[in-house]
Amino acid sequence: MNDKWTASDVPGQSGRVAVVTGSNTGIGFDTAQVLAAHGATVVLAVRSTDKGHQAAARIAAAVPQADVTVQPLDLTSLDSVRAAADTLRATYPTIDLLINNAGVMYTPKSTTRDGFELQFGTNHLGHFALTGLLLERMLPVAGSRVVTVSSIVHRVQADVDLEDLQWERRTYSRGGAYGQSKLANLLFTYELQRRLAGKGSTIAVAAHPGIADTDLMRNSPLPVRALAAVIRPWLLQTAERGALPTLRAATDPGVQGGEFYGPDGFLEGRGRPVRVKSSKKSHDANLQHRLWEESEQVTGVSFPV
Repeated sequence: MNDKWTASDVPGQSGRVAVVTGSNTGIGFDTAQVLAAHGATVVLAVRSTDKGHQAAARIAAAVPQADVTVQPLDLTSLDSVRAAADTLRATYPTIDLLINNAGVMYTPKSTTRDGFELQFGTNHLGHFALTGLLLERMLPVAGSRVVTVSSIVHRVQADVDLEDLQWERRTYSRGGAYGQSKLANLLFTYELQRRLAGKGSTIAVAAHPGIADTDLMRNSPLPVRALAAVIRPWLLQTAERGALPTLRAATDPGVQGGEFYGPDGFLEGRGRPVRVKSSKKSHDANLQHRLWEESEQVTGVSFPV
């Protein structure tokens, strides 16, 4: 595979429909803009429609031929997820790309509207439900892909406690809850790929942006933010560069189901997008299956695979 892959290597996307969550800012925005520049019909699935329309205007200014629309989507509400999926299914007979990018990080202890721990509910359960509700529009499409954005944090301070997914029994840890949600993203991707195998050409792939300079770190502890400000020029990469692993996972013809993409630099913090390895725990087939079953139960969403 091309180890010097850049956005210019994205093949033509004309005729393809791409839904990108959390695409009004950060790596989601850059992902959406590159896809639009290469001809895709892009749906900005975002919580704030005002910010979504502002992002769409920015993309249109940079890419005059862009076909970009805004879809309200609040991943902290299963009602909102269902409403968004209903609209998308009614609007698009087929969907080629679903990029599960939106996320929250290191938030204080709080819950979604459905009572789930905020980071797990947003980063994993919201995307799990959205994927299940849209998958029927993807299965008939040759080369369709579900790309879920995880994090290098899935390797540290990360476990999935099936007995306490909502942090009701343990002392809450912002980092631990974030790590659990990002590990869940990978467990979900690998289990989804196993279920997709032999059902057509739809594949599930994961990516991580390294350490990207976005506003996702706004809830980090003050020492972490202070350190980030000091090391930014040497360690952090731009959101534009951080979007490349996602874009490669979504568009490179050589990508196969169940792969994981991230930067090739030191500790995968920055660099060019390449295939990388995930933690041993993320490949625990029993954990993947049990998390899937629990996710179906608590969201009420079952998959057509």
